[in-house]
Order: sequence, then C-alpha cells, then structure tokens
Amino acid sequence: MSTKPLGTRPRAPATSGFEDLFEAEYASVVRVAARVLMQPSAAEDVAQEVFLEFHQRYPHGHPSAPGWLRLAAAHRALNQLRGERRRFQRELRTGPERESRENPETLALATETRREVRAALGRIKRRHGALLLLRYSGLSYGEVATALSIPVTQVGARLRRAEAALRKEVDRDHIASSS
Repeated sequence: MSTKPLGTRPRAPATSGFEDLFEAEYASVVRVAARVLMQPSAAEDVAQEVFLEFHQRYPHGHPSAPGWLRLAAAHRALNQLRGERRRFQRELRTGPERESRENPETLALATETRREVRAALGRIKRRHGALLLLRYSGLSYGEVATALSIPVTQVGARLRRAEAALRKEVDRDHIASSS
C-alpha cells in the first residue's frame, strides 16, 4: 500500500549537479570553441568532448568547474585546429598529385623507405610504435596522452625515446644491407 497522500503528483527526480552545470555552462563552452574554430557544429563537438572529459575526471564536481570547462574548450579547439593544419600540410606533401609529378626513381626510393620504416616499427616496442603512429597521424600531445592514458607532460620525452628506438632499427637495417 502506498504511503503518499491522494492527489499529489509524483515529483520529478532532482537533476544532478553535473546536469545543472551542463545547462548553465554549455552555451559559454560552445562560444569559446566557436571563437577558435569558426564552425558551430565543430564547436558543439568540442563542448561535448570537454563535458565528457570533465565528468570522467570529476564525477563529483570541481570547485572551479566553469573555468576548467572554458579553458579545456580553448585547448581542445586549438589542438583541433593544429591537427587539421598538420593533416592538410601532410596531404599536400604526400598527396597523389605530388607523386604523379615525381620521377620513377624518387617514387621507388620513397616506397623502399616506407617499407623500411614499417619493418622497423614492427621490431620496436609496441608502446613506442603506438606512440609514433598516433603522433605522426596528426594527433596533438594532449590527444596522444589521452589515447595512451599517460600524462601529457610525458609525451615529449616518450616520443623522443620512441624516435630514437625507430632510428636505431632503421640504421641497423642500413648497416645489415650494406655488409
């Protein structure tokens, strides 16, 4: 038997602190990202990613949540711009129109170099290979850190170690093939 008085309406569940924060700050987080990206849909994607990251890091809230959210939106939007710029520049350098202008010898050397690098990637530690592939696929340090679950402050040092390991393997191939 129900203990609630007759004629009372069921109460809507109270919104969580996160939902209140989302409603209060979403528009300002989108505005910050939109100032950088100049694309409303991209800014909304950034805002969603920022709120998701915030909720994962601080499930019980954070005293300076609005500032954290806006700063994270600015960083993520800037990283997205940098990534797009790097991808565009890489595509210009390695696009099919460039290869069609190059002579067969240059193409053969580039193909051989790619083969050597892939083989060397297969011989270095998996974590080094993953780090190199993520970074040179155009991801920012922050995106690499998130993907590998490491602090962003460690990405640069780990990247240098991974590059050194790859260079050592490629050099080993050159020494072995020249003997």
